[in-house]
Amino acid sequence: MPFVADRTTAPTATAASSAATAAAPRRRRALPADPRTAAALQRALDRRDNGGPIGD
Repeated sequence: MPFVADRTTAPTATAASSAATAAAPRRRRALPADPRTAAALQRALDRRDNGGPIGD
C-alpha cells in the first residue's frame, strides 16, 4: 500500500459504495426514558446547585 494516496486513478463504484456503507455507524434503538431516573437526576442536580451533598 502506498504512503500517499494515488490520485491518478478514480475509485471504482463498488469500492466507493462499500466504503460508504462500512463508514456508516450502527444506530441503536432509543430506550424509553424512565421517569424515576429522570427525577433522581433532577434532585441530585438541584442539591448540587443549592450547595447540598451530592452523595448517593
